[in-house]
Amino acid sequence: MLRKRLIPCLDVRDGMVVKGVKFADHVVMGDIVALAQRYRDAGADELVFYDIKASTVGATVARSWIERVAAILDIPFCVAGGIHDVASARAVLAAGADKVSVNSKALARPELITELAETFGSQAVVVGVDSRTASDDPGDWQVYQFTGSASTMRGTGRRTLDWVREAEERGAGEIVLNCMDQDGVRTGYDLEQLRAVRAVVRIPLIASGGAGALEHFAAVFRDADVDGALAAGAFHAGTLTVSQVKEYLRSQGIEVRQ
Repeated sequence: MLRKRLIPCLDVRDGMVVKGVKFADHVVMGDIVALAQRYRDAGADELVFYDIKASTVGATVARSWIERVAAILDIPFCVAGGIHDVASARAVLAAGADKVSVNSKALARPELITELAETFGSQAVVVGVDSRTASDDPGDWQVYQFTGSASTMRGTGRRTLDWVREAEERGAGEIVLNCMDQDGVRTGYDLEQLRAVRAVVRIPLIASGGAGALEHFAAVFRDADVDGALAAGAFHAGTLTVSQVKEYLRSQGIEVRQ
């Protein structure tokens, strides 16, 4: 059995780490390199950096901060936001990232997933999915895009379960499901939605949105069978630490990496 992964997520804007609630009201949390070092030393299995500015204004990711982060990390890290094509993905990977994550650009042109997988291998290609309930039907989850800012966010009309299936078929190596209604509120992961996605894809599934207490991590691994859990605000604020979560998970019989 593969051990479960804990993955701090750092939203990046202008070289600083920020955090919002439900994709709005972002506040500065600290320097990108300092926080990356902190999570490396705390035992994080991976890191995800999401350039929220690049994703909303159509810019490319600044190579400078990727190189700074790569110079101090000895764990894998993924860069999301601003990946438009094979060339922009190549630049990010050449700067030191291990994976790239695509979201809105893949929705606009799904062939991008296939192109990236064929060029770099599926292991380097993550598809991020921002999803929320779109009607009174609790199982009617739909995909949203341009979620780096509340002002640019919009629905796509795509059903989440259909999109994750297509992403896998096109060559994605991993899905990060960000359950938008839980983003930043720290009341627990959306287990129902995660279970539904787990049932239709075989590739690794990473849960995002809602972590705020130790039991939330145990629940998402035990009850939704995800491969990793991503968290931001609870870690940045110091409410929880990676080592604390790992110790708790071991006490619950859940295997995690050292």
